[in-house]
Amino acid sequence: MASSTLNGKVEADVEIKASPEQFHDMLANKLHHVHVPYQQRQDGKDKVAKEVVEAVDPDKNLIVFRIIDGDLMKEYKSFLLTLQAFPKSEGSGSIVHWKMEYEKLHDGIDHPETLLQLGLEVSKDIDAHLTQAK
Repeated sequence: MASSTLNGKVEADVEIKASPEQFHDMLANKLHHVHVPYQQRQDGKDKVAKEVVEAVDPDKNLIVFRIIDGDLMKEYKSFLLTLQAFPKSEGSGSIVHWKMEYEKLHDGIDHPETLLQLGLEVSKDIDAHLTQAK
């Protein structure tokens, strides 16, 4: 039986100025505009990940990506990324919720907190692109 320490989930929220619909549209329909190499702490080199869109729900401003190939798959048996944008409770803008669910190949693999942090920064970059376009 596999160790439960191999399975994990990290999640966080980031506040942006764009609407939930704008953010979702960028990810669902204009993903080719977003290029994000991620860096791993050990060597600082750009890494790549190939993903497939597993689910899209425009009514909930939700998109789910499954990583299927690339450098991440050298560390994780499975990796699922869920992004959902919600309207802020007060004022304009959104809260983007990032959730990464994964199974590590072995206990020596770090949890992807740095990758989650990069995702939050990417959300801010996308937001800047969307709000400057107005």
